[in-house]
Amino acid sequence: MRGLVLALVHPLVLPHIDYTAILPELIMIGGALVLLAAGALTTRHLPTSVYTALSVATGGAALVAGIVLWVKIHGRGRPLSAIAHSLAIDGFSTAFVILAASLVVVAALVADGYLRREGIVGPEYHALALLGASGAMFMAAANDFIVIFLGLEIMSIPLYVLAAMDQRRAESGEAGMKYFVLGAFSSAIFVYGIALTYGATGSTNLAQIAGYLARNVSTNDGLLLAGMGLVLVGFLFKVAAVPFHMWTPDVYQGSPSPATGFMAAIAKVGGFAALLRVFFSTFHALSADWQPILWVVAVLTLVTGAVLGLVQRDVKRMLAYSSINHAGFILLGLQAGTAAGISASLYYVFVYAFLVLGSFAVITVVGQRGDRDHAIESYRGLGRTQPLLALAFAVLLLAQAGAPFTTGFLGKLYVVEAAVQAHSYALAVIAMLTGAVAAAFYLRVVFVMFGVGSAAGSATAGTELAAGETGAGVPELALAGAGSPAPASALTTAVVATGPLGGGPGAEGSPEPRPDPAGTPPVIRVPTPFGIAPTTVVGIAVTVLFTVVLGIWPGPLFSFAHAAGLLF
Repeated sequence: MRGLVLALVHPLVLPHIDYTAILPELIMIGGALVLLAAGALTTRHLPTSVYTALSVATGGAALVAGIVLWVKIHGRGRPLSAIAHSLAIDGFSTAFVILAASLVVVAALVADGYLRREGIVGPEYHALALLGASGAMFMAAANDFIVIFLGLEIMSIPLYVLAAMDQRRAESGEAGMKYFVLGAFSSAIFVYGIALTYGATGSTNLAQIAGYLARNVSTNDGLLLAGMGLVLVGFLFKVAAVPFHMWTPDVYQGSPSPATGFMAAIAKVGGFAALLRVFFSTFHALSADWQPILWVVAVLTLVTGAVLGLVQRDVKRMLAYSSINHAGFILLGLQAGTAAGISASLYYVFVYAFLVLGSFAVITVVGQRGDRDHAIESYRGLGRTQPLLALAFAVLLLAQAGAPFTTGFLGKLYVVEAAVQAHSYALAVIAMLTGAVAAAFYLRVVFVMFGVGSAAGSATAGTELAAGETGAGVPELALAGAGSPAPASALTTAVVATGPLGGGPGAEGSPEPRPDPAGTPPVIRVPTPFGIAPTTVVGIAVTVLFTVVLGIWPGPLFSFAHAAGLLF
């Protein structure tokens, strides 16, 4: 009764909701619901291509909505706020919305061939990807810690499920469990940091907190610094920065390859979008406190990712440490604490997202049925059996190494330049040195695909024959994503001496088979060519074209990142 009287005296005032401001996010969530409803209400399983088409259409619609918002913000020349100032619709957030929508389109194309090859039916993968992307969009637009946390969870929970979705592989379940448990701890730490920040400032709104810090000088700000530190820990976990990176190699290795690529891209997008906004915009008055911390974290992240990546023998674990190294480069822009640094970090996130998504698209194809063949040695000879696929992978790897005329080179140059302008000379030098070290493991994979002895190897697991046998008895092998088997007569034989692939007697010089002393006939390995789904080809082509075209003609993306940094 008392509550009713209070409600009558003080009626609940709801904020005005501008649905056009959150239209991209609503499209993503609505598309996920449509996919789930279609899967649940149909009597028979719909073809995978239907779910892929719906996912691509949803991502495309969100992309168009994001572009419309960008044009609107750019035309006004100033940002907007929405839903009681809990969301900031500015160039920065709109840029990340456009990126997240683009990633959804490419990820759906890449996953189509994998889902068909593995016989995975249903809309779950695409629905989870759409929901995860919507969470990243909310994180980018959030102007309140509560909204950041909601976006973080909307993004993270689908990623936990995607990591564990391959029920036929124990490694996938293990990856999902590790990601979930450690993610839950990091979320708890993040919320505790929000609580301490609220206790110190009296608000969770980012603009109000920034105003409070600008107007007040506290001589005892231990509570605020503790809250800021815990918030930073939560963000650093999501972007896989050292020392909160331990989950990354195991989760990347165990998760389904297309899910790993999407996870690596979208988690960086959401995590860095919120991290850059919170620390550059809200905690800018405390930059003297957090810049030294980020300096140390950036150095540890750069060095750890480069050095440990050198000793990996699994390509997915190698790219996990590569992602750690890239996170260190992105932190350079934030550590600079300038508008140029923020633009550089935004540019680098754009570049890295397409690079890692394309790289894992190739890994998905080479992994073949079962998604298990990810040793670096399994790429030996890929330049001979699948030259275009190997060329695409080489371009993506060299771009990550910072090769000229690629977006990767420009991304590294941009953040290092921002660090130098901020007088962080030592950090810039360390970043360039670790980049040179990291180039070694990218070049190793390229050499394995195209180097000397590749003709004697196989890009994929092949069928072994004793010398003197013919390929006529080799069983037919289905092509991934192609609906017809490949006859054994079409397979190309390559001679491999007994011993390690590409090594041992006969690996150099003549490829003639050589029997061992016991008289055992040598082994002839018949590489099994694999088909690639047309949708996967399109996805890989998009990432390669983005990398090369915008590396040669960088003006549009540079201008986009610069404008996004100005409208902040």
